[in-house]
Amino acid sequence: MLKIGQITSIILFFLSLIVNPIRSQTVDTIEVFSNKMQRIIKNVVILPAGYDKTEKVKKYPVLYLLHGHGGRYDTFVRKVKKSLPQDAGRWEMIFVCPDGQNSWYWDSPINKNMQFDTFVSKELVKYVDENYNTINSPKRRAITGYSMGGHGALWLGINHPDVFGACGSMSGGVDIRPFPNSWNIKDWLGNYKLNKDLWDSHTVINQSTKIVPNKPAIIFDCGTDDFFFEVNNNLHEELLKKNIPHDYIVRPGKHNYEYWENALDYQMLFFSKFFRK
Repeated sequence: MLKIGQITSIILFFLSLIVNPIRSQTVDTIEVFSNKMQRIIKNVVILPAGYDKTEKVKKYPVLYLLHGHGGRYDTFVRKVKKSLPQDAGRWEMIFVCPDGQNSWYWDSPINKNMQFDTFVSKELVKYVDENYNTINSPKRRAITGYSMGGHGALWLGINHPDVFGACGSMSGGVDIRPFPNSWNIKDWLGNYKLNKDLWDSHTVINQSTKIVPNKPAIIFDCGTDDFFFEVNNNLHEELLKKNIPHDYIVRPGKHNYEYWENALDYQMLFFSKFFRK
């Protein structure tokens, strides 16, 4: 039998639901027109609980999430981490997941329809900042991704530190040159043997000379059973030689969604701490 105090607590609980209804997260699918490619690109935007479009006072940092080869704009929320809507509220940040197709997030020098460096770093960021309550500053904007998206996130972060103050990679293809016939890379850069200079200039490991220490802040990780493990270790050694600060995490794991779901928790903590600085 319930005591009077317990009954009172239950009544107060249900009254609180009536007065302050549970605030839900919002997952939007948006279409953004790319002037550079002259076509529409789909994206997912995940807003934290309590987000109010009419309230312009409270603004949020933004974390951009880039999918891997064969993925699409909704892969993160469908397959990588289904709890992302709850995570947005937990970390009080907005997540943006663009459809990068199989572009590797470059501006392809040979295909005008694959200009995803410009799309993500300029066109999409501009749209998000104009249409959502964001903090428009590289100190409150970060980017990460898995596999092809890990390469893309480091590529964009290193080449656009004025846009992304922090960047990360999970199982990223951080050196493309050992894989000359894989994952559509030659469709955007040409045949490796005939275009070595393009391949050299479009691989992340060769971007380290552009990095000013802590601009951007960098985190990346890879599982020991991943086919990209060696190239990630090589990137780590390269950054150590140049005294470039970074967080590098190695743990048992393969190139799969289970690994990336776990890895993203660590990276969200890293970015949250960066945003609070």
